[in-house]
Amino acid sequence: MTTSMNTMVITKYVGAICGSLLVFLLIATASEMIFDTHSEEVAFIIETPESGGESEAPAETVDVAALVSAADVDKGATVFKKCGACHKVDGSNAVGPHLDGVIGRDKGTVADFKYSGALQKVGGAWDPEALFHFLADPKAFAPGTSMSFAGLPKDEDRANVIAYLESISN
Repeated sequence: MTTSMNTMVITKYVGAICGSLLVFLLIATASEMIFDTHSEEVAFIIETPESGGESEAPAETVDVAALVSAADVDKGATVFKKCGACHKVDGSNAVGPHLDGVIGRDKGTVADFKYSGALQKVGGAWDPEALFHFLADPKAFAPGTSMSFAGLPKDEDRANVIAYLESISN
């Protein structure tokens, strides 16, 4: 009696699998009748500009000096709290190098801090213009940098942070 019981169970499983495959075959056949995917006709055409895909509007230039001179140091101190997770302004390094005295300092030259090498490749000194662009997108400014910060998208926030850094650098 156990053998016939096992045979019945196995027959039910095989029947269920065959039935499932039959249902999937019917669905595939019905969808091929509804949706024609082998046609040579074009459903729609997307027009693209012939200028190579570049925007025709010129890039907006920002007067960084004017923004920084009109910036609010107190707001900069508030925005700097995002930077404070990795940077200190007391002369000691943390995850990132200390930022007191950063204005006018050569990029990647803080003693006792191991840089990724990306800032040394950029070279030059930190001025408000360089900081403004670096703070917008650090990875684009210094490709290969190990700094994981995404950047400050607002021009005003960057100018405020730069004004704050200038105030503590003097």
